[in-house]
Amino acid sequence: MKQRTIKVIVTGATGMVGEGVLHECLLHDSVEEVLVINRKPCGVSHPKLKEIIHQDFYDFTAVKSQLTGYDACFFCLGVTSVGKKEPEYTKLTYTLTLGFATILSQQNTDMTFCYVSGASTDSTEKGKSMWARVKGKTENDLMKLPFKQVFAFRPGYIHPTKGLKNTLSFYTYIGWMYPILKRFFPNSASTLQQVGLAMINVTLNGYQQKIIEVKDINQLGNLDF
Repeated sequence: MKQRTIKVIVTGATGMVGEGVLHECLLHDSVEEVLVINRKPCGVSHPKLKEIIHQDFYDFTAVKSQLTGYDACFFCLGVTSVGKKEPEYTKLTYTLTLGFATILSQQNTDMTFCYVSGASTDSTEKGKSMWARVKGKTENDLMKLPFKQVFAFRPGYIHPTKGLKNTLSFYTYIGWMYPILKRFFPNSASTLQQVGLAMINVTLNGYQQKIIEVKDINQLGNLDF
């Protein structure tokens, strides 16, 4: 029986998580094509890879016709809330994400949308943590869009993939913690490889829940899942 293949859009490929997810997509036999959308070139060359350079992430009208025919979007674009007031963080997180997702849902009715959120995201949208409320609202409203399926990924510590260029510098100093976390707090840490494979696997096979916690990422991210 012929193996099912998928075409995937990846955002945030010039960041650590997006680059790692892109890396897994390019390696995976079930991923036929990958489109990355960036403000600057990602610096990766591969036969599967297509790239759109687009500056205004609040208006995709000019490239809308190029976003049709995809099976999944792995949305890895995000910013830190440190130093930001709620209106600014909301625009960069909620408004940007929902705007892009709305266009994709109109262009690809059979699409799986995977959103990188974060551990401790607040689904009630009423907690004291600003970033957690905004992420929670983003997750909730993504679930209302007419996609085939939407998954909110809530990773904790993500151990980087060796050899990739966009690994954040502070991982050089804290990477030694990963074996300790995995042994004593197994549901607090994942590898970047597991995150990427988990996204591919939920697209291919579905999953029983829409909120993907660390334990789910680690299960879904097994090579033989």
